Amino acid sequence: MTQWYFSYGNNERIGPLDDEAARAQARSRPDGYCWKEGFGEWRPIHSVFLASTAVAVAPPPVPAGRYGAADEIDYRIVGNDMQFVEVELDPGESAIGEAGALMYKEAAVQMDTVFGDGSTASQGGGFMDKLLSAGKRVVTGESLFTTVFTHTGSGKAKVAFAAPYPGTVMAMKLSEHGGRLICQKDSFLAGARGVSLGIFFQRKILTGLFGGEGFIMQKLEGDGWVFVHAGGTVVERELKPGERLDVDTGCVVAFHDTVSMDVRAVGGIKSMLFGGEGVFLATHTGPGKVWLQSLPFSRMAGRMLAAAPQGGGQRRGEGSILGGLGDLIGGDRNF
Repeated sequence: MTQWYFSYGNNERIGPLDDEAARAQARSRPDGYCWKEGFGEWRPIHSVFLASTAVAVAPPPVPAGRYGAADEIDYRIVGNDMQFVEVELDPGESAIGEAGALMYKEAAVQMDTVFGDGSTASQGGGFMDKLLSAGKRVVTGESLFTTVFTHTGSGKAKVAFAAPYPGTVMAMKLSEHGGRLICQKDSFLAGARGVSLGIFFQRKILTGLFGGEGFIMQKLEGDGWVFVHAGGTVVERELKPGERLDVDTGCVVAFHDTVSMDVRAVGGIKSMLFGGEGVFLATHTGPGKVWLQSLPFSRMAGRMLAAAPQGGGQRRGEGSILGGLGDLIGGDRNF
């Protein structure tokens, strides 16, 4: 008879359970990991659908960094269009942030630049762990270094991280999403110490070439809070098993690792040439959640570049009869 084991936050372990009890446990609490004989590692509960029979053996330890590792930080998100997240730290707690994301910090918060993503800072990981972590960040287009902000005083202390362009900052607890999220490159803004930033490879060639995110995306793992930035307004869609959602290739922000991503042609030749949506759409098939952004940064940057005078764009809505001469007088244009 198959024996199942379940693991949740705060080192909570349940099991062994038979098949019927395991299915009931998964329905009542799907936000953890499960294991049975034949599994090479612990798997997200919501991604496991098949059961098998096997002899009972003791399960391996829960992988480090998935539960019980991240600091329990408090936060608040401020603003509407240009948001920032303010993180409140207790003594000894730390937050990690992307290089250049800092807005302000209180004096009791010590800033330290580390090699890699900072996930091994509290465990004192070895040089090879840090080198591997830094290598993953370079592959995903990030800096070799991450900044760790630690509260070294007493009471409460705050540190804030600002979004790089207009949009929405999303606060997401990884333990509520199976311990793993797949995100677009450059979307990670900050998070609790203990969160791991890795690489997600697109295995399908067409998806990697035309999916809008390339072959490599960010993979956020752990059980703590992460703050992901998206352009414009964000909408969350929950897909049922087999349900498909077609999305513009630049509008995908994040999705569960149970969601399958692929690409498909937009339609006929006329739609490809004159539809204005490109040749391919990204398709996401459930089960799982998908987060979409209304204004990808690439789209905003393209519009700004097209409207710039240096790019041949024209300024509209200004009724000065001086035109270009007025720009010269006002200092807006050089000879």
